[in-house]
Amino acid sequence: MRYPRKLFEFLKMASIAHARWDYEVSMHIVKNRRKMLFLLIMLLPILAVSFSDAAAVLGGKTAYAPAFYSTSIFLVSIAIGLAAGLITGCIGAGGGFIITPALMAAGVKGILAVGTDVFHIFAKAIMGTTVHKKLGNVSVKLAMAFLVGSAGGTFIGGAINKGLYDKDPLLSEAFISTVYAILLGFLGFYALVDFLKSRKGPAGGDAHGGPVGTTALAIKLQNVPLPPMISFDEDYIPGGKKISGVFVAIGGVIVGMLAAIMGVGGGFVTFPLFVYIFGVSTATTVGTDILQIIFTAGLASIAQYAIYGYVFYTLAMGMLIGSLIGIQVGALTTKVVKGIHIRGFYAVSILAGFINRASTLPKKLVELEYISMSKSVVSGIEFFGNIIFWIVVGVFGVWVFGKFIANIGTLREESVPVAKAEKANLQMSEN
Repeated sequence: MRYPRKLFEFLKMASIAHARWDYEVSMHIVKNRRKMLFLLIMLLPILAVSFSDAAAVLGGKTAYAPAFYSTSIFLVSIAIGLAAGLITGCIGAGGGFIITPALMAAGVKGILAVGTDVFHIFAKAIMGTTVHKKLGNVSVKLAMAFLVGSAGGTFIGGAINKGLYDKDPLLSEAFISTVYAILLGFLGFYALVDFLKSRKGPAGGDAHGGPVGTTALAIKLQNVPLPPMISFDEDYIPGGKKISGVFVAIGGVIVGMLAAIMGVGGGFVTFPLFVYIFGVSTATTVGTDILQIIFTAGLASIAQYAIYGYVFYTLAMGMLIGSLIGIQVGALTTKVVKGIHIRGFYAVSILAGFINRASTLPKKLVELEYISMSKSVVSGIEFFGNIIFWIVVGVFGVWVFGKFIANIGTLREESVPVAKAEKANLQMSEN
């Protein structure tokens, strides 16, 4: 159990790191009036088209998308973004893992769901970029080596998805569902175990743990004299640290492939990769991570999916709007809800996503003629998994919004002194 446990801790920290980035970017967008106005302007024509139920077959092949773009599919995209935002804001762990499975559960083809998800991440990164705040912490050498690898990784991941789809769309669907089923099953199992153990400890704890200082693995990698050697963290440690650019590039390949295959965005793994495997300081990692997300997600979404017609732009906009609302509500709700309860629901929601994706595999394997089962049985399994997933997501959303609405008065009272303090700090900085 030792190595699986370490892998779970790594994935958990990856999810937490992605949530931090998502929250920071969303807050940056919401507080910027120009960007909110831009979103509203972009939303108006989408609403006009969607409520007229106009046909909009995408990519030139009806297999790429639902046959018609309608009000319902747009509202579903907002709901999916809202659910992901609530998970991110409430739990402090990334909710993006449910977006691709949820889109597929809503009837969007796997390759289009991945392309739309990674484009949504790219659009959010562009709108909410905070690179200008972190430029002092960006290691240009680390970023360059990493982006060389991630660029190659996005092409590899995109080529795998497109190659499978060109061979057989069902094969692509089965591959994406299998990857998600394995990841969510593993993460969900350990998240549930983690929750059950945490019930024995202090209530309300969160998952923001992790190793402190440079890990043993990072020290070993930094001691390997494989050129070209890259220096970093000179501002924090006398003489700085060094690591081979080859290791950094390999890490970039892994992140790029994940971004292109799963649509999870490069930031999902980059933060724990830099901190716990490469031994980079948190400050340097934050700046470099934000920078790479824009390029990795952009390259994956545009070069590997958009130009081939695998991006559903209107759904991406719906998810962006939903996630912005969800993150705000979720973040406020954490002030009035015990953290241990949210951790439990996080574990259940991951397992629901696992059940949803795993339940689709028998039908796809039968259609691919890899296994033999009756049509009624595989359809029943898929239907059952789909129902469980949407029930769990729906209950979570109702539960969080219920807590939020019931405690609006309390939240307002808490927000008044905070607002006054922020105003006072702003006046002091101006003076």
